[in-house]
Amino acid sequence: MNTPKHGQQTGPKTGITRRGALVGGVAAASLPLWARYSQAQTAAPIKIGFQVHRTGIGAAYGRWYDRTTQAAVKLINEGGGINGRMVEIVAEDDGTDPKRGAEVVEKFANQHGCDIGFGTLFSHVVIGSAPRAGELKLPYFVVSEGHHVASGMLNRYTLQPGITDVKSQVQAMAPYVAANLGKKVTMVFPDFAFGHDHRDFFTQAIEAQGGEVLAHIAIPPSETSFTKYFPKIPRDTEVLYHVMVGPAVLTFVKELGEFFGGQGPALFGFIDSLEAVAIDSPGLEFLENSYFWEGMCRDQQPDESAHETAYRAAVGVNERGSSISDPRDVSTYAHMFGCWETLHVIKAGMEAAGYTGPQDRAALIEAVEAMTTLPESLAHPQGDKIFNGKTHQVFGHQNISRVEGGKLVRVHRTSIEDTLYPDEVDYTAQPF
Repeated sequence: MNTPKHGQQTGPKTGITRRGALVGGVAAASLPLWARYSQAQTAAPIKIGFQVHRTGIGAAYGRWYDRTTQAAVKLINEGGGINGRMVEIVAEDDGTDPKRGAEVVEKFANQHGCDIGFGTLFSHVVIGSAPRAGELKLPYFVVSEGHHVASGMLNRYTLQPGITDVKSQVQAMAPYVAANLGKKVTMVFPDFAFGHDHRDFFTQAIEAQGGEVLAHIAIPPSETSFTKYFPKIPRDTEVLYHVMVGPAVLTFVKELGEFFGGQGPALFGFIDSLEAVAIDSPGLEFLENSYFWEGMCRDQQPDESAHETAYRAAVGVNERGSSISDPRDVSTYAHMFGCWETLHVIKAGMEAAGYTGPQDRAALIEAVEAMTTLPESLAHPQGDKIFNGKTHQVFGHQNISRVEGGKLVRVHRTSIEDTLYPDEVDYTAQPF
């Protein structure tokens, strides 16, 4: 992948740079609403079909993806919308189910008249939905993490510009794990595409550090009790690598603690195992001094940027990553920023492409493909990123946090370079 110089921004084929489009958006924001609309070719809203996991194993994520999406759209509309048009979110529940996911995509295109589709998280739903988006020629912006986009499995209409993928994450984590926790690893992961990405790519990454995976323990994502799996962990395991998803994550970590009784291997988890769960919940005391990957740090860090502080307030989350209105309602903070950042990429892409309607969908995709550096800003509060237009995948910093006194304290932040890997596809070579 060709990495641009810091601050360089490649303009899309329309000749309008992303920076120019954003500056224009700021200028438009100073106009009264009627004037902004009068400059647009139509006052009709831009419709974004939001594929949201309201039910099923992704419901906790869906709830916070929804809150983050609504907050981002509020900010965008208060700033003049996109090309002088307001943004309207059309939400449909996919039940965290691949078949329903494809049906939702079809509704966006044929029933609701949406300009694009957006928001999908769970990888098996993305994989089940993206082919239909390609057939319908509906730009499909996913906020997942799976490697399915960058692997070339999908199509030119599917992009992941707001959140990094598992392959880049584990590649950046493995050196820290091997150097600080141990090299003999047992992995516990959900038995579907997302978990398989962890299995495959972390195994490769830890082997590159001179380590080995002693056992792979795959658990059905609908499982509600986990104790029967733990005896499969080899006795000479030095590091237990865990990533779990779904409504039973609290049960998983509690049973893990009960099984080891405070003794056992070092724990390195992806925060997915505790998303929407308070780290200081009763029964989780054994997690003290264990480590977690976080895409964005749930607990406010001493060096938190002004951009992240503003984002945290906009999505209604306090310094512990819980809802301001209900501290018992813990957010999916490590992932949901992807919705915020993706919507701002969509805004920048539409403005750079001069998007007016479905006839400009290809131009929108080309405009996003032409993006390179995404500087840290209110639009990108998680940090600087690099977008690879060929693979449709964004790359960014990763965080490792340690549980200290019931809080997640960041102890390591990777560089973007740590996360890069060779291209596996060139979507720009595919026809529309």
